[in-house]
Amino acid sequence: MDEEKLAETKAQLLQLREEILAESHRVYAESQTLGKDGVPDIGDMSSNSYNQEVLMNLSEAQRSRVRDIDAALERIDEGVYGLCVRCEEEISPRRLEVRPFSRYCIDCKTEVEKFGE
Repeated sequence: MDEEKLAETKAQLLQLREEILAESHRVYAESQTLGKDGVPDIGDMSSNSYNQEVLMNLSEAQRSRVRDIDAALERIDEGVYGLCVRCEEEISPRRLEVRPFSRYCIDCKTEVEKFGE
């Protein structure tokens, strides 16, 4: 991958990271206000508990995505971006366009998902 494309990818990853962090902060702030708008009945408490759990799981997914982005940024800095961390073969450019923080080529991703790692 040429230097210009790497710079574009790095900028894209940094922007995506900022968007996720901003959304995560917004979701967290909203989760803190659930159920604090009066005297809840048992249905309200159940609904609020479920909503908080969904929001917190979303937040965990966002944290996981940020970790993936940080790892991709680290691979850019190390000069190994675009190489599968498992087999060290090149990840297809199309895959990196769609998912710029990909760690694995398609074959290795399938194996990891199938058997774990």
